[in-house]
Formats: sequence, C-alpha cells, structure tokens
Amino acid sequence: MQNRPFSPEVIFSSIPALLPYLLVTLEVGLISILMGSILGMLLAWAKLSSHKVLRCAADGYTYVIRCTPSIVLLFIVFYGLPKWMEFAFAIYIDDLSRTVFVIITFTLLFGAYVSEVFRSAYLAVPKGQYEAAVTIGLSPLSAFIHVMLPQAAVIALPNFGNSVINLLKESALAYTIGLIDLLGRTNLIIAKNYGGYGIELYTASMILYWALSIVIERSFLKLETSLSHERRMS
Repeated sequence: MQNRPFSPEVIFSSIPALLPYLLVTLEVGLISILMGSILGMLLAWAKLSSHKVLRCAADGYTYVIRCTPSIVLLFIVFYGLPKWMEFAFAIYIDDLSRTVFVIITFTLLFGAYVSEVFRSAYLAVPKGQYEAAVTIGLSPLSAFIHVMLPQAAVIALPNFGNSVINLLKESALAYTIGLIDLLGRTNLIIAKNYGGYGIELYTASMILYWALSIVIERSFLKLETSLSHERRMS
C-alpha cells in the first residue's frame, strides 16, 4: 500500500459522516448512566447499612468490578451471560442486540464507581443535621430528602461528572463486540479505505470525544454552581 501524506482536510470532511454515530455512543452512555446511577444508589445504601451481610456484598461487588478491566467485563457479559442464562434458567438471549450487552456492562461498571461517590458524599454531610431535622419533627425520609440529599448532591456532583466522562470514553470499547458507534464507524471507514487515512479519522473521532467531554464538563460545572447558589440562599 502506498503511503499517503497526512491530510488535515480529511479530518474535517469526515466529521459529518461520524457525527450521527456519536448519537449511538450518547444513547448507550445515557442509558448506562441512568441505570448505573440507580444501581450505585442501591450499593451506596447497602454500604451504609447496619447489616454486615449487605455491606460485605456491596463492598465485594465494588471491589471485583473495579479490579476487572472494562474490556474483560464486556467480553464476559457478551460471551458469558448468554451461556450462563441458558445453563441456569434455560433462557436463550443470543439474539439480543449488541447494544443490550454493552448497556449491561457499563451499567455494572458505572454503578460500582458511583456507589463510592454517593457513599462518600453522604458521609461528608454532618450527621448532626439529620438528627436535628428528625428532632424537630421531620420523618427520617423527609429529613433525608430535604436536608441530606441536597447537600450530598452538591458534594457528589464533581466526581459524578468525572465518572460520566470516563464512562463515555470507556464506551469506545463497544466496537470490539461489533457495535457500530462512533469508534466502530471510524474503523469501518478506515477498513473501506484499506487502512488509509487512519490517523485523520481517529483524530476526527478524538475531536468529537473532546467536544462531548467539554460540553458535559461545562454542564456539570454550571449545575454545581446553580445548586451551590440555591443551597446558600436557602
């Protein structure tokens, strides 16, 4: 194959072709973040529980998931989950979309990471405020929702935002099981060009990931500022 000179114009001309597949990355990421946040809250609740079994189970889950490389977890879910479901329950899920397996993987991953974010944020709020709220007549649930949760949310927001950005970057691994997202489409275009313009196309993908990360970072910063202002005013 003849070596081609570096072509900066290819970078910008390929962005419109890649942009629709950024939506696939966003779709997978947002669903994983939503479901992973729910899982993370449940894990954080278990870690803060007085029940030793729940604490140990949640800590063990978090340790195992955080120590497992993302790509290994993706392969285990994609190749192993259908076999396990067939063996244990005689349920066949081989025909499920690759998107489902990617979402399952990153839900498990995101839940493990943000469980520590939620737990740490809750513990950072002075416990005396909860006790004072209950003392003046609020129910434990009302005290949590109106006193603890708003403060914990502000504390958790920066690390939660970082976790969101990290997840969207990790989701680039989805192409390894054939999902045609942003990176998957990039590789297809490179293959159609017989390996040509690889640097340019990967650079175009990188620019789109940069842009997405900047938007997310600025959005979380603005939200954090807004919540902090409301907290000071209340």
